[in-house]
Amino acid sequence: MESKSHWDEVYSTRSSEAVSWYQPHATLSLEMIRAVAADKSARIVDVGGGASSLVDDLLAQGMTNVGVLDISAAALAVARRRLGPDQASRVRWMEGDITTLRLEKASIDIWHDRAVFHFLTDPADRAAYVAQVRHAVRPGGHVIVAAFAPDGPLECSGLPVVRYAPDALHAQFGGAFELLEHVKEDHHTPSGLVQHFVYCHCVMH
Repeated sequence: MESKSHWDEVYSTRSSEAVSWYQPHATLSLEMIRAVAADKSARIVDVGGGASSLVDDLLAQGMTNVGVLDISAAALAVARRRLGPDQASRVRWMEGDITTLRLEKASIDIWHDRAVFHFLTDPADRAAYVAQVRHAVRPGGHVIVAAFAPDGPLECSGLPVVRYAPDALHAQFGGAFELLEHVKEDHHTPSGLVQHFVYCHCVMH
């Protein structure tokens, strides 16, 4: 099954609050973004944000330049309905595959991804992703990427994933990315399981 159709089916047939990656609030992500946002107008993109509630909390914090990018139109529709038309109109919604989508050069201050990178099992796709980051994030911008840790799941939503230790995740991005910190997260799924994530926070030079 092609990726877009897979994720559209997931969000068309299951509640967004029942999927394993659901968080009532993306607390760690929000804290990491707030810590580096220079002001309320920081240009933020949540890659693979889909139905995530992170956009709700960013808007509630007064952020005025938030984008959500996802391959699934169905996932984006969940978030837009939840926010309502007034709030949703404050967000830049982008539908597309992050490895091929055309993004404006140096247009992003803070790149956040908790949902995509560990699904890129093909080295060519990972290289295309990193090339997108280098193109779209301004020099000196922040890149926050989370993936399953070495003791995390072997697959998610029926798809294989790549698990990373912090150094291995950072190495995928290369020397232009200065690692500032890495943080572990124990994610509790709606079914009661615990999934281990690692977050790497870099500055791109």
